[in-house]
Amino acid sequence: MTKKYTVAFFTGCIMDVMFRRINQLSIKLLTEVGCEIVVADNQTCCGALHAHTGDPVQSKVLAKQNIDAFEKENVDFIVNNAGGCGAMLKEYDHLLEDEPEWAERAKRFVKKSKDISEILVLCGGIRGMNHSPERVTYQPSCHMTNVQKVTKEPVQIIRSIPNVELIEMNEAGMCCGSAGVYNIVHYDVSMAILDRKMENVKETKATTIITTNPGCLLQMKLGIEREGLSDKVRTLHLVEYLAEAAGIS
Repeated sequence: MTKKYTVAFFTGCIMDVMFRRINQLSIKLLTEVGCEIVVADNQTCCGALHAHTGDPVQSKVLAKQNIDAFEKENVDFIVNNAGGCGAMLKEYDHLLEDEPEWAERAKRFVKKSKDISEILVLCGGIRGMNHSPERVTYQPSCHMTNVQKVTKEPVQIIRSIPNVELIEMNEAGMCCGSAGVYNIVHYDVSMAILDRKMENVKETKATTIITTNPGCLLQMKLGIEREGLSDKVRTLHLVEYLAEAAGIS
């Protein structure tokens, strides 16, 4: 296949430790659609959890390290697969706007930063996908929707899978209750939000919930357990589901 783009893959910290398989599948999918992959040395945590807990100083330190690391690579895009991480990367220009030596560098970084679904669609989608007949629903990440403004691409690529019926749940745009560290610092409220979300999921009669963020993924897995649906419903990251449909392991 002719190379379409050279992309730098942002591994993240939670994704690389807890969901390394999703990272590995992401690289395989990007390669499948014609991307040459670079994994930048010295990249680090995006800084989102530090920002969520009121530590912008450390967030800036991490942002500068990432900007410096990825500037060394001659790539068309910087690709991530986590809604929350991607949102933080997209806000580096705001985070560093008061620092003249970093402001323009941050803007250039943000311009290249993309969610993996955007790149997969830009490359024309994944060839040869197929799946056994299944009804699925999509839980959009709030960070992807409200910060990255990525809403169409995940839906478009799910709908492109033969035999898969995508059923939009009621109140699809409502948060699942994970929200960074919200489910830790406001557990009871988070669980109430999750319970409402799961009622909407059940109405779709979907057997797979597709998400695009590690926080959402863990939260929805918990929701399935709380509802006693572990033998009937599963939750997968979008990358996992696409790889399954493409026969990539």
